[in-house]
Amino acid sequence: MKYGEKEIKEFDPQKDLEIWPNKHKKNYRIKITLPEFSCLCPRSGYPDYATINLEYIPDEYVVELKALKLYINSFRDRYISHEDSANEIFDTLYARLKPKWMKLVADFNPRGNVHTLIEIDSETIEREA
Repeated sequence: MKYGEKEIKEFDPQKDLEIWPNKHKKNYRIKITLPEFSCLCPRSGYPDYATINLEYIPDEYVVELKALKLYINSFRDRYISHEDSANEIFDTLYARLKPKWMKLVADFNPRGNVHTLIEIDSETIEREA
């Protein structure tokens, strides 16, 4: 196993998803695009591909980008649905970062004439709770 494969396979978001203190107290938005997300369909085993767009207004913490990359890549050999993967990513990042606001859009590539777009916005979730 090559070192990158080992890093991805052993990645544990609870201990390896590194976050840093946010040194800036003003509101500002961080936008991150992750264009190479992949996972496996839990029913067929076929690969699914997506672009994950993450936006957040940090409070006390920001995510370290290499750790985020490893976390996203840890899905590539997992059998997980579009909805479950998007919600897991959002929930993990939201719990670790505790941002003022966060939005995640998972834009899955069409497969079998179906295009899935999953959008999760912390403002909508909090308003509906």
